[in-house]
Amino acid sequence: MSVDREELKQLIDLINEEDAAEVYDFIGYLNMKREKEVIENLDVERIAQDPELIRQIEGSQKDRLNGRVFNREQGLKYLRDKKA
Repeated sequence: MSVDREELKQLIDLINEEDAAEVYDFIGYLNMKREKEVIENLDVERIAQDPELIRQIEGSQKDRLNGRVFNREQGLKYLRDKKA
């Protein structure tokens, strides 16, 4: 089934606030459901044997332990400064 996203957005704009909150919750539920399906279908054994992925995870752990973690604003500033 194909859904016209613009029409969907217009319908959302027309509903009252109480119903909008329910729609918001339902969309969150659908997103969590899809994420759960993806996680359940991961080939964990295969991923665990990927040396590059293991290296990235270990590097991320070291960064967190050493306080080298950016919040959203710090990350954006870093990217802007790097680009300049």
